[in-house]
Amino acid sequence: MAGEWTTFRLGDVCSKIGSGATPRGGSSVYLEQGDMALIRSQNIYNDGFHHHGITYLTEEHAAELANVEVAEHDVLLNITGDSIARACQVDADVLPARVNQHVAIIRPDPAVLCPRFLRYFLVSPAMQAEMLSLGGAGATRNALTKGMIESFEVLAPADIGEQRAIAHILGTLDDKIELNRRLNETLEAMARALFKSWFVDFDPVRAKCQGRDSGLPKHIADLFPDSFGDSELGEIPKGWGAHRLGDLLSLDKGLSYKGQFLTELGMPMVNLGCFLGRGQFAKHAIKNYSGEYRARHVVRPRDLVLANTDITQKREVIGSPALVPPQGGAAEFLFSHHVYATRFHEGAEPWKLFVHFLLLQEAFRERATGFATGTTVLALPRDAVLELRCPAAPLQVVQAFDGAVLPAVERQWNLSDESQTLAALRDTLVPKLVFGELRVRPQPPGAGLGISREETSCSQEIDRQNTT
Repeated sequence: MAGEWTTFRLGDVCSKIGSGATPRGGSSVYLEQGDMALIRSQNIYNDGFHHHGITYLTEEHAAELANVEVAEHDVLLNITGDSIARACQVDADVLPARVNQHVAIIRPDPAVLCPRFLRYFLVSPAMQAEMLSLGGAGATRNALTKGMIESFEVLAPADIGEQRAIAHILGTLDDKIELNRRLNETLEAMARALFKSWFVDFDPVRAKCQGRDSGLPKHIADLFPDSFGDSELGEIPKGWGAHRLGDLLSLDKGLSYKGQFLTELGMPMVNLGCFLGRGQFAKHAIKNYSGEYRARHVVRPRDLVLANTDITQKREVIGSPALVPPQGGAAEFLFSHHVYATRFHEGAEPWKLFVHFLLLQEAFRERATGFATGTTVLALPRDAVLELRCPAAPLQVVQAFDGAVLPAVERQWNLSDESQTLAALRDTLVPKLVFGELRVRPQPPGAGLGISREETSCSQEIDRQNTT
């Protein structure tokens, strides 16, 4: 049977507790790629480590921060600003890495306190509330000090094996969520690559020109010509024309809503927060609205929408397209004034996925950022989209593309739904497991943090505890 629980003071069981720093030169020395990753507060979330927005340093600037080197299994905690108290473990794939001054490294002795158990303890509702209360007590901005972190008391099983068992159960759920995320990235990359091959690089046509096998099934390969012709777009497949997107669709701007009508029970509303850039859609950011609206403010699942606003000067969101995913059986969604909804003309609906992946191409990203106006809040005019010109492939080619990528898009939605369910289960289990309401069998010494044979016995033990 599981053993006794005890209280550990973090300062007594950690070999390192401390925040990072900003290298000389500040953000001017940040790189999109480099020798060493610099982890910042925007990478730290309670649901795990987020790679989006990570930046890099040269070896020279990284050497200035050698005392804040991140090690595998380290727990990272946001200690300042609006993201205070968010915690996760570092993703080993991002190492070697440093942290800036807004992030603290917590490195417990793994023989006494399991780092993964500590991560889940810190994200439990009770500990989040405690850290937010402590961090908000300052006179100026929210902050957690080193002394505060050292004084944290962690209630945990005295048996390190039981800590590992608890961390393993919760970690297995997170591992599956992470696997789903990576599968979604792969599916997205495959669909983008296919679009680029067919409609940007014209690979099937080039293969025919050179007498090579295109690698496509014959019934699809036969849809492409075997030569090129000149057009206003330059060289395109013979027989193809040129479209202006305005020939296929129009754009509706969404509802200018009033905050007083944002409620828990209203109609779901797509808003700027749903756009993560690069075609990614955050379903958890959907808001509910109970105020008045008009028919033109409504979209449906699978409709194509895009952000017409950006509040960041990096311009990562503006012009970003997304397909509205099925959400909880909702048949209709509102969309805010920061969003355009595409309205395809009669007979042009089969072009939806074509347009979606067209807007994900780097050429449109550059066009959208070039058209964006505003000093603080950026705005995208309709013409930036409607006047975009693209190759007009025969409808049969467009339909073949749709048939090839639609299953991948739908699988992405299914994987996202599965991850949402797993995350809800994890969030339910966290407080029950880390505070001992549910007990599990200890894992043997040396057990890893990934999926192992103990998963079954631990799950069975939870089931048994729930029925007693």
